[in-house]
Amino acid sequence: MPYWLMKSEPDELSIHNLQRLEQARWDGVRNYQARNFVRSMQPGDLFFFYHSSCPEPGIAGIGRITSAHYPDPTALEPGSHYFDAKASEDKNPWSAIDVGFVEAFKRVIPLATLKAQSALIALPLVQKGTRLSVMPVAEEEWAAILALR
Repeated sequence: MPYWLMKSEPDELSIHNLQRLEQARWDGVRNYQARNFVRSMQPGDLFFFYHSSCPEPGIAGIGRITSAHYPDPTALEPGSHYFDAKASEDKNPWSAIDVGFVEAFKRVIPLATLKAQSALIALPLVQKGTRLSVMPVAEEEWAAILALR
């Protein structure tokens, strides 16, 4: 089974929001490489839920992909932060996906802790200059991160 890491700002969607809602739409991905990762996700895939752009960035829990990808409706909403004037009903280059709650960690695993793990050296998250909001996680990396919780 493929594993993933997906970043969200907690004031937009946090692991605790997802826990309360049980399921939510993951949208607003506006990087083509990250979008391609979204498009390769399958229902049942697991992902680490990473809180970004906050006082304590890090992995806050686990979610599950619950749908196939579909056109991201926020690209067509003029009032949305993720509006894309070039997108249309017929030609929407952006994708969204539905996700469900699996687990909230008792504590966030901080980025500094992740960077200190030799088993995670190839993980794009810990590499300098990588800012993708969606990325694959190798099975060995998944296990190494689970051991940190």
